[in-house]
Amino acid sequence: MNDGLIGAGVPVDVYDLLLFDLDGVVYIGPAPVPQAPEAIARAQKAGVRCTFVTNNASRRPGVVADHLREFGIDCADDDVVTSAQGAAAMLARRLPAGAPVLVIGGDGLTWALGEAGLTPVTSLDDDPQAVVQGFGPDVGWRQLAEGAIGVSQGLPFIATNLDLTVPTPRGRAPGNGALVGTVVAATGVQPEVAGKPQPTLFLEAVARYGGRAPLVIGDRLDTDLEGARAAGLDGLMVLTGVHRTRELLAAAPGVRPHLIARDLRGLETVHPAPEPDDDGWRVGSAVVGPGLEVRNAGDDALDVLRAACAAAWAGSEVGTGTVDPTSLLAVLHRMEPDGPWGT
Repeated sequence: MNDGLIGAGVPVDVYDLLLFDLDGVVYIGPAPVPQAPEAIARAQKAGVRCTFVTNNASRRPGVVADHLREFGIDCADDDVVTSAQGAAAMLARRLPAGAPVLVIGGDGLTWALGEAGLTPVTSLDDDPQAVVQGFGPDVGWRQLAEGAIGVSQGLPFIATNLDLTVPTPRGRAPGNGALVGTVVAATGVQPEVAGKPQPTLFLEAVARYGGRAPLVIGDRLDTDLEGARAAGLDGLMVLTGVHRTRELLAAAPGVRPHLIARDLRGLETVHPAPEPDDDGWRVGSAVVGPGLEVRNAGDDALDVLRAACAAAWAGSEVGTGTVDPTSLLAVLHRMEPDGPWGT
């Protein structure tokens, strides 16, 4: 499998099923990412099936779908797949019908367990047969303590996901992974994980919707893009959420995107492949050499970034921290001052 960027025509012409992450891709908090609803609508108009696969376990699929419909996105409730559903399905395969499960999380996780035929509980006095943890904005010490005690007593421990952060309009905030870390620190027990980067949610979505040529779209290398590669699917990274230039350049093979775009408008543009050049790596007229030296900026900052990724990933410096992207970032910001390059 190609472990770097690939060339592709216009994605809405190439792929028949788009699997969108939500936080940082379609919306950030209560507001849509600029251009996202319009790009999704155009993809749907082109006949591409659009579905939404999220690690956020705090809300029911119907509530998520309502949120998307507020932005004008055509979305049925069952177009949404959450990590809470993945965790509930995992537990339902192992536990008897109606089995009590201790919940550390919010309404989305409680609902998913009930839909899977299990009984969500909040106290060890209810004799739960497992502990499951998912993100909820109101999760506090009492839930964490009850869950930690249950895990320390030997109950199976399932986490919907391990995202350390979630994007908010004010910046990054602690995600479920950070809260799971509290239980892990208290017990020394690592959970099984239901959501991304495990391939389960993507594979179940493909089986549900029947795509022959699916594309995963996400903003995080360690969940969306790693999950895409684990599932054997192509992945498009948009620069509207958590990860930006620095993380891309340092990406190990198993988490690299196949395609890169500024935002979801990249679904409607051709994606050129990096090619080796005597001076380094070329994309269009952009050329980047060893050490991330921009030898020709060309006229498209995104092509510079694509060429820089190819140069970084081809070098021995990947993951060692020995390549300093400062000068590259200066070029990107000079070419496109308001671009999504990060710092």
